[in-house]
Formats: sequence, C-alpha cells, structure tokens
Amino acid sequence: MKKIVILISGRGSNMQAILAARLPVTVAAVISNEPGAGGLAVARQHGVASRVVDHRAYADRAAFDAALTREIDALKPDLVVLAGFMRILTDGFVAHYASRLINIHPSLLPAFTGLHTHRRALEAGVKVHGCSVHFVTPQLDNGPIVIQAAVPVLAGDDEDTLAARVLEQEHRIYPQAIRWFCEDRLEITPRGTVRLTPARAAGGAPASSEQGSRLRDANVRESGAAPSSASVASVSGVTSPEGAPVSPSDGALLSPALDP
Repeated sequence: MKKIVILISGRGSNMQAILAARLPVTVAAVISNEPGAGGLAVARQHGVASRVVDHRAYADRAAFDAALTREIDALKPDLVVLAGFMRILTDGFVAHYASRLINIHPSLLPAFTGLHTHRRALEAGVKVHGCSVHFVTPQLDNGPIVIQAAVPVLAGDDEDTLAARVLEQEHRIYPQAIRWFCEDRLEITPRGTVRLTPARAAGGAPASSEQGSRLRDANVRESGAAPSSASVASVSGVTSPEGAPVSPSDGALLSPALDP
C-alpha cells in the first residue's frame, strides 16, 4: 500500500475529503506550516499523525523548504499532496518531489492561474468554471493536469456561491486523482500530459473493457466522485453525456483519456 503525506495551511477541507474517502493508502502524516491550522485537529480525530513546520522559524524560503523536506522524507511517502498549502515552494523542493507532488487549483487550468480565481472568472464573464488536479512543476499552476471538474457559472453568482460550487467538485476529484496515482495508473507523457492506464483486474492482468468500466465506476463511487460516464461530459454548454443540462449542484468530470 502506498503512503502519502498531506500538506495544509488552514482548515483542510480537501484533506478532510481525502480522509473521508477511505482510499487504499496510508496517510503517514498531515503537516502544516501554521501551528493553529484547524485541519491538524481534524487529522488527529481521524487517527492521523499531525506535525508542524512553522515557516516563521526560518530565515528564508529555502531554509523552510529544507526543513519541510527533512520532515517529509523521514516519512518516506510515495506522494506529497498539497491541500490548501499556502506557501510558494522553491524550485529545489519541487524538483526533489518531481512526479510525486500534486496540487488542486480552483480553476479550469490553464485559465486563471494564481489567486482570486472565482473573482476573475466572474469578471471575465466565463460560462464555465471549475477545478483541476495537477502535478506540480516550478512554473506556477502549470504542471500536467490529472483530472478536472467543470461547473456552470450562474446568473447572480458571487465569489462565495461560485467558490462553494467549485469546492464541492474539488472534494470529488482530489480523492480520485490520488487513487489513480496509488494504483500506478497515471503516466506523464513526453508531451507533458497525463495518460490514464487501464485498471487491473484481480491477479494483475489488464482488465477487459467491461471490467475496466466496472472497476472505474466502483473506484469513483468509493472516492465520492462521479461515475465514469461523467468523465466524458461535454464542457460546452455544460451538458451530461446524454445531452441533458447539468444541474447547478452537479459538475462535469473531465478525466484523462483512457488508453484501450
């Protein structure tokens, strides 16, 4: 079973969604740069170790990242999960965890990188907004995209209502991305995109098309995400695979292409 470490700075709602999904992983620890982060107590309630590396105790960003690296490496994780970790990481830190450091961003990347994504989406007048899970690279919010979820922008939306709709989808897709990683199903291609490899049936053999669909749907249901039919939902107009409009509380799940 693979091991993950989750980094947070605040309440850690995405961390809570990951823990609630009961994924087949070991959460070695939740680490925060903020001693008062509410998510630390939540982690302990789930029986997960919590640790603090306070950035204020270090002279500069490089020194903090070095200390954080030592704390993480002592746990020997396969994957480091950024879940509302509000620190800009040095290139050295990112390189150290290349291809095993992921983040969730509240926009449909590559649109609206950086901060205030919901405000900027409303100002731009977009009709569709959403969230993206991606591998972290030195360029901000520019790494290979693992999975996205799209939501409609409704008349009368403000930052809070739009943010709430997006957050609901974040809680669906982040556990799914982690599951895929821990099943060794994510491959970064030479073009810098993510390829989703077929699910494995019992015994390690590649699943048949029908088996793969059943396994994928079971995995998504367990993680709290949408079933596989939603993974091919059309973003244009925010419609379901059957062409019916997506309701305001729903989201269109956009996953990597599955190799046959």
